[in-house]
Amino acid sequence: MTNKETLQRHLLQLDNRGYKAYKDIQGNYDFSEFTLIIDYVQGDPFASPSKFRVIVPPNIAQIPRELFNSRSREIALRDYLTRQFDQAAHSISSKRGTGKSGMIAVTRFGQEVLERTSAFIISSNTSDIEDLGGVELRFAVGLPAGGRSILGRQAAEMLCEDIPQIVSSSLKYPHLNAAECRRHVETVEDADWLRQQLAQNGLVAFVADGSILPRRSGVDNRPLLNNAVAFQSPPSLKFEFNCPNRGLISGMGIPAGITLIVGGGYHGKSTLLRAIELGVYNRIPGDGREFVVANPAAVKIRAEDGRSVAGVDISPFINHLPQGRDTAQFYTENASGSTSQAANIIEALEVGRRKKEEGRGKKEEGRGKKEEAQSFVLETQLVAISEGELVPVLLVDEDTAATNFMIRDHRMQELIAKDKEPITPFIDKVKHLYADYGVSTILVMGGSGDYFEVADTVIAMENFQADDVTEKAKEIAKNYSISRAAEGGENFGEITQRVPIPASLDPSRGRRDVRVKVRDVDELAFGNEEIDLGAVEQIVDSGQLRAIAAAMVYAKQQYMDGKRTLSEIIDLVMADIEAQGMDILSPFPEGDFAMFRRFELAAAINRLRSLSVVAK
Repeated sequence: MTNKETLQRHLLQLDNRGYKAYKDIQGNYDFSEFTLIIDYVQGDPFASPSKFRVIVPPNIAQIPRELFNSRSREIALRDYLTRQFDQAAHSISSKRGTGKSGMIAVTRFGQEVLERTSAFIISSNTSDIEDLGGVELRFAVGLPAGGRSILGRQAAEMLCEDIPQIVSSSLKYPHLNAAECRRHVETVEDADWLRQQLAQNGLVAFVADGSILPRRSGVDNRPLLNNAVAFQSPPSLKFEFNCPNRGLISGMGIPAGITLIVGGGYHGKSTLLRAIELGVYNRIPGDGREFVVANPAAVKIRAEDGRSVAGVDISPFINHLPQGRDTAQFYTENASGSTSQAANIIEALEVGRRKKEEGRGKKEEGRGKKEEAQSFVLETQLVAISEGELVPVLLVDEDTAATNFMIRDHRMQELIAKDKEPITPFIDKVKHLYADYGVSTILVMGGSGDYFEVADTVIAMENFQADDVTEKAKEIAKNYSISRAAEGGENFGEITQRVPIPASLDPSRGRRDVRVKVRDVDELAFGNEEIDLGAVEQIVDSGQLRAIAAAMVYAKQQYMDGKRTLSEIIDLVMADIEAQGMDILSPFPEGDFAMFRRFELAAAINRLRSLSVVAK
């Protein structure tokens, strides 16, 4: 390992040489208080920037162990240090030359606190500093160029002056705001703790009193500052929890079962649902939704016209299509609103639900149907958590749903007989999902009171405030009979597992190397294909999509054998990541991966137009 002075002299000697000569600086350098590692050097000033790391040992970083003594705290601390490094880099680095020259940057991030590969905590093996932690921080550097010539003096300033200054101000605990750091860590720990309390309290979501749910705009996810109304729970749905750090917290608990969110337009129905769907992630302090938490398996479901569907058994919802098209293994290059929504539900159930067990869900002697179903669902959720499995919670907003998939009213039933209508509407299957598989559903519904018949809980939103109107809705349903015939049969139906055909997932597509590329959070290039993920709303970070792309390649290389089901493959990939970290997805250290869920990995695979499967 050479030192800082050697690197500085080398960079000065490279001045005015061709840009590719920068390749010579790849390696490790001792900067006294930290080690600088240059893993990859870009070959052109306009290419992807170079990949750097710094390793700050525990005796220099001096991070107290109490800030990373649990997985929850460690992830929060890593997120905080990444944000501090980013802030310091923006204040110090400057434009130097052409292309990306002068850039010092970490991965992009938003309001969510995600596990990332940008920062890691290093535990000490030395007894005298065993209560302190060090840091590894990964970042990108645009090495300076004039045209395609090296600007050696500017590069020496960047690497030997700017980087040490950034490290000192952002990765040494004595130089950080200790109270702010602690608040960041404790906020995340409390949110994780709250999420763990949901199932054992019969809940699928919790919205804390005082939360600020509205956002500034559709493209600005920060909290609305002016005229924002703080959320307050209706008394009948109020729960209280004693969090590890902040202590007593109260808010609205949404119980397992079928929940409707109703209300007039612009009164906060979709805003509440959006907060819940992102409640699978933790948020930074000051976001306003720090203590809005949801079941980790909550999945947003919507219609997605035009998506491809590969061999999905959508027969619980759609059958006897014209021309005898098979819906038990449904293929299409251009799904309709109803077929896409049906496929999205089945795909979520395929990779996330527990198998229905013989004897479960049957009515016990002396117990009512509702009481028995709630007991079954709670038992299912608790068993799933103990076994590491997830019971999905479906989140549906009528604004993004297919109308003919959601409801078929009495008048339409009279006009078009059931044997002429292939779609069994969601209203007739939502109870079966709950009874058969323990799958709860939260629906935003402003246009159809027919759902009052199947709802267990009805929440009305007015001026972003919630009111429990369940009894009123049930009374209306009793007094104004809808007279529609139920079309869902006696049960939901079986959920068929699918086996991907390995050749149908090819990230190279005739090229020598794997080709994957990510654009923001909604588009992934995989081989010669462009996967549109714009409707997969719970991908919130471009780092998640980069990790998903790498996981697809990893899954193809390691586990797709034409025998394993998609669910089994995803189980194995997620288990490997859990055991070894996201670095297993890449041949060299990546600083811009963010942790994703199994549902979004499945969503990306399922939207490959080349995907071909066989039923298990």
